[in-house]
Amino acid sequence: MNQHKSYFVQSLAIFAISIVAFIGFKSFLPKKIFSENTTNSKNVVIDSLLLEAIEEENAAEEGDTLSNQPITFTAVDGITFPDETFSDYKGFQHLVQFYEKLYQLETTHQGNVRIAYFGDSMTDGDMIVQDFRTNFQNQFGGQGVGFVNITSESAASRNSIKHEFSTNWKTQSYLNVKKPRSPFGVNGHVFFANDTAHVEWVKYQASKLKNLTELYNPTLFYGKSTNKSGKIALKVGADTIYKKLSPNKLVNTLVIGNTSKSLKVDFVKADSIPIYGFNFDDGKGVHVDNFSNRGNSGLPISTFNTEVMRQFQDKLGYDLIVLHYGTNVLNYGSLNYSWYEKRMKRVVNHLKECFPGVAILVISTADKSTKYDLEMKTDSAVVPLTLAQKKYAVQSEAAYVNLYTLMGGDGSMVKWVEDAPASANKDYTHFNFRGAKRISSLIYNQIYGGYEQFKKLRANRKVAKPVVKKDSVTVKKDSVHAE
Repeated sequence: MNQHKSYFVQSLAIFAISIVAFIGFKSFLPKKIFSENTTNSKNVVIDSLLLEAIEEENAAEEGDTLSNQPITFTAVDGITFPDETFSDYKGFQHLVQFYEKLYQLETTHQGNVRIAYFGDSMTDGDMIVQDFRTNFQNQFGGQGVGFVNITSESAASRNSIKHEFSTNWKTQSYLNVKKPRSPFGVNGHVFFANDTAHVEWVKYQASKLKNLTELYNPTLFYGKSTNKSGKIALKVGADTIYKKLSPNKLVNTLVIGNTSKSLKVDFVKADSIPIYGFNFDDGKGVHVDNFSNRGNSGLPISTFNTEVMRQFQDKLGYDLIVLHYGTNVLNYGSLNYSWYEKRMKRVVNHLKECFPGVAILVISTADKSTKYDLEMKTDSAVVPLTLAQKKYAVQSEAAYVNLYTLMGGDGSMVKWVEDAPASANKDYTHFNFRGAKRISSLIYNQIYGGYEQFKKLRANRKVAKPVVKKDSVTVKKDSVHAE
């Protein structure tokens, strides 16, 4: 009996000592223990350029000069937005030409506006972009889902189009291939029908969502090849129609047929021909292409072939490029994101070479929560990353949306997850469909607010009268109000 009592006393003493030791050492333990992200790390894709950048860059902290001076703008077409400070920077000035296209569309009901929306897993499955597209099309017109890949990892979860494909396509992505067999398309991918023993196919079916109930003017985009025997086959009623592929240019198009509810295309003897995807739009109003990739930091865009992109631009005609990244950059390296700021500035400059005259809009990372002292709080990397994103936007003359502050700032992700009904997932990082709709409205409302301001500035702008010559003397007439 005494022996059992002795063991009990010893155990109790050990337990007490353990508690005292834990309390004593608690102050030395890291506050950030672990997140509640249940994602399997084996399935997380991180682009190769991000990993290289982190390995190579050991950037020192740089002095902050942007926050200490006003940001002034140069007039575009006689329009100048008011000066801004770094803290409240939105950069609507850099959207003037995009806004002018919207204005012409709104007032004349002619022409079209096209937006390329590049993103990561936040926009996977057309999340956010789907509602962003709807907002624009409801306001300015336009029908069609836009550009769609040949294959997609998120096809099963996408509601804006039903997308199926054979499993024998060979795919190369700018996330993990530096030197593709043929240049990447504007979607960052290139697909090959190289299985000569089996036919590769792709099938699309329109959704029941507003503005997306038809596959409008289906058009195939493909690249250059020495293969002159390739063709596609499609069923029209009981007949099979063949159309020849002519891969003579860096970017080629082939109108498949009339607008329809569904489309299935077989690729016959098309091996070695780079295939990019299909475009579906009615040619009027606003069209938004979703180019999302899980694991993308935005850096792979720097691998775009300039000439290929310019040929895509000739055919698609983008007016705005959106860069919505950040999820895959958080918590890589230190809290100094100057390396990312510097490299993304290069990305924006490269895009301006690829798509001359096209406006750029940078959307920051959203809030993300991580567990600190057993409580979910805003991750310490969020604010430093949003500042780096704002800096490269300012320096490269791009517009900027601070998604972190729009959704509520510090601690907002916890509310989006835990307030009923939930607007975000339990990983405290990604939004559900309800949250994606809210986010798209926040982004759209900021852009549209700038457009409303643009229309007021446009109505009151002053433009110079034409210069006339009189008796060999140049006379410049006074400025007048336009319209």
